[in-house]
Amino acid sequence: MKSMTCKQLGGACDLTFEAASFQEMAKLSQAHGKEMFMKGDSAHLEAMKKIQEIAKDPKAMADWMKAKKAEFDALPEKA
Repeated sequence: MKSMTCKQLGGACDLTFEAASFQEMAKLSQAHGKEMFMKGDSAHLEAMKKIQEIAKDPKAMADWMKAKKAEFDALPEKA
């Protein structure tokens, strides 16, 4: 199990997610993002805009995801 914060995943807060895989981590982050979107959280909405800009370029988005996965992979396993 590894931990990453919302900020580490491109978000806006220090909420910590725990997951065994990067795919699971991404799902947790996306669910949190949807919740913050529904609440109209301005900091998260701004963070989402930045990611949406990256997503306009498929190569840039693939590179961004690759970098986040590498960051996840480098994290130590929690005991």
